[in-house]
Amino acid sequence: MKRDIQVLIADDQEMVRTGFALILGAQDGIEVVGEASDGAECVELARQLRPDVCLVDVRMPGLDGIEVTRQLAGPGVADPLRVVIVTTFDQDDYLYGALRGGACGFLLKDAGPALLVEAVRAAARGNALISPAVTVRLLERLGGHPAPDAPPAAGGAGTAGTPGRQPLSERELDVVRLVARGLTNQEIADGLFISLSTVKTHLVSVQAKLTLRNRVEIAAWAWETGAAGAPGPVG
Repeated sequence: MKRDIQVLIADDQEMVRTGFALILGAQDGIEVVGEASDGAECVELARQLRPDVCLVDVRMPGLDGIEVTRQLAGPGVADPLRVVIVTTFDQDDYLYGALRGGACGFLLKDAGPALLVEAVRAAARGNALISPAVTVRLLERLGGHPAPDAPPAAGGAGTAGTPGRQPLSERELDVVRLVARGLTNQEIADGLFISLSTVKTHLVSVQAKLTLRNRVEIAAWAWETGAAGAPGPVG
C-alpha cells in the first residue's frame, strides 16, 4: 500500500497553518505530520520527522524561510528535503534566494487551494511548481536580456551553457523555454507535438549537460542566461 505524502507546514500565522492543514488534510494521499511557527522549529521538526514536503513561509521569526531552505535543501546538505516556499510577497530576491537555496517550488499564498495541492504533489514526485504569475512576470522582465556570461547563440537560437558544459540541442532549448514558462511535461509534449516520454528524456539530458538537479533550476538557468526570453518554435 502506497504511503501518504507527509507534509510539514511552517508559518508564523496560526490561521495560515490551520488553513493549509485543512486544505491538504482533505486530499486523498496527503497527511500533515507537523506544524512549526518559526524557522528554527521548522528545521528541528523537519530533521526529526523527515517529511516528504516542507511548506515554508519566507518571513518567520528567527530563521527566515530562505535560510530554512538552505539548511534543509541547500547544495551542501547530504540528504536534502523537498522544500516549497509559500509566501505573500512576490519579490525577485525571495524567488532567487529560494531557488539557489534548493527549493523545489515557489508559490504565492493567493494562488488558491488547487495550486497548493498541485505544488505538494509535484514536489513529492521530484518535480517542481512555480506560481504562473511569478513565471510570466519574470519572463517579461528578463526576456531578451541575457546575463553577461550567457553563451553566444549557436545557429542564431541561443545555446546553452557555461564553459565546460555541453551545449543543448535546439529541441532541448525548446523544452527549456517552455519549462521556464511554467508548462507541465504534458503541456510541453502537446505544444511541441512530441511524446511525454520524449519530453522526460530531453529534461534528463538537460539536467545532465547543465549539472542541474530539477526543473526549477532549469527554469532559473533559462531566466538568468536569457534563454527563456528567446521564443522558440512550438510544433
